[in-house]
Formats: sequence, structure tokens, C-alpha cells
Amino acid sequence: AVAHTTVAPYNVVPDIGSGVAAVIVEPIAANHGVVAPAPGFLEGLRAACDRAGALLIFDEVITGFRVGPGGAAALFEVRPDLWCFGKVIGGGLPLAAFAGRRDVMEVLAPIGPVYQAGTLSGNPVATAAGLAVLELLDDGAFDALIVTATALADGLQDALGPTADVRRVATLVGVTVADYPRLFHHLLDAGIALAPGRYEALFPSLAHTPADVALTVEAAATAPR
Repeated sequence: AVAHTTVAPYNVVPDIGSGVAAVIVEPIAANHGVVAPAPGFLEGLRAACDRAGALLIFDEVITGFRVGPGGAAALFEVRPDLWCFGKVIGGGLPLAAFAGRRDVMEVLAPIGPVYQAGTLSGNPVATAAGLAVLELLDDGAFDALIVTATALADGLQDALGPTADVRRVATLVGVTVADYPRLFHHLLDAGIALAPGRYEALFPSLAHTPADVALTVEAAATAPR
């Protein structure tokens, strides 16, 4: 319940008492402009949860299978007790999943007493699409994504100048400028669709070519300041 939920600032390890059941965190704050975890933050959460007997839950709906084969947990070498997945795992179709430690997952039916289900749970079409995409995401695919994301982030930073802040964490890119709506519409007029919200991440894909990156950077360079 919301009344029993406490919101803590990102990148600060909170005091976790024995009354805390779980801590849920986006390991990379992808939905807040792409903010990387500070050194020791995720490790500190892991240790604090272990001391308190609380579960550590990673919200990897955005980062799962996008920043690497093992998501942010593998990237930062911090293992949560539960994961939440979505987006990429569906291969373009609506699909979500959660996973975790064996002893935690065995609390769920049919092994355990907690029932969890939904009308679309285990949809075979979405599941098949997700499996097909995951089979394509090998190390070579992620290496290519890193190259594209790096070129896009570096190019946008140069194009937008020192008053802009362009961040990249693995394959995710975040852009902060003084007037984001103006940048959005300028690029849209050039045939380039950014995320409409200033805090949304940019997601380079395997379909994006060096020419696509160059076109985006060139258009950004002519954006009104």
C-alpha cells in the first residue's frame, strides 16, 4: 500500500530497518534522464538489504536485455533478489516478466501458497516473439549497439554545445537542454523523432545506421539555442 511505501532519493543508500520488506530501484535511472548509479550505490543497497533481511528488487523494465545480455545486474555485478522485465523482452509485443531467487519464486503457486496470474499471462504469441528477439541479442549485437550509442551521444554533445548535457550509460542516451520542446520540434521537422519527454531515454537500435546518427547530429547542430 502507498501508505506503507517510502520514497528515497536515488544514489543515496537509505537506512533500512528490520521493518522494511523490500527495496525496489531502477539500477540505472533510465526513466529520469539516464542517470548512472554512483560508485558503491547498488553495492550499498545490496549490503543494506542483506543486513535488514529485505528483498532487493531491480526494475529492469527498461534496462533488461537492453544494456547487455544480463541487464544492469550483470553490467554492475550486483545481483538482486527479484527482477522486473518488460519492453525488450517482448520483442515488440506486449510482454512482461519477473524472476528471482529460487526460494522466493517457490512462494508462488503451484509450488507455494501465493497465487499470481493474469488474462494475458504466458501469451504464446508474445512469448514466441520475445524468445526470437533474445536469440538475436548476442555479444556482437550489444557491441554494435554500444558503438551506435557512443557515436550518438558524443555527436549530440558536440552539436548542442557546452550548455547541453548528454549522458550515455551503456546503450542508453539522455539529453538535457534548456528548451527541450524546441529541440524536439526542430528535430521532428527534420524527420527525426526524439522521445517527447525531457526525462525519457533515447534507445539506439540495431536498425540505426551511421548515416542515421550523422543525420541526427547534423540536425541538432542547427537547432535554435
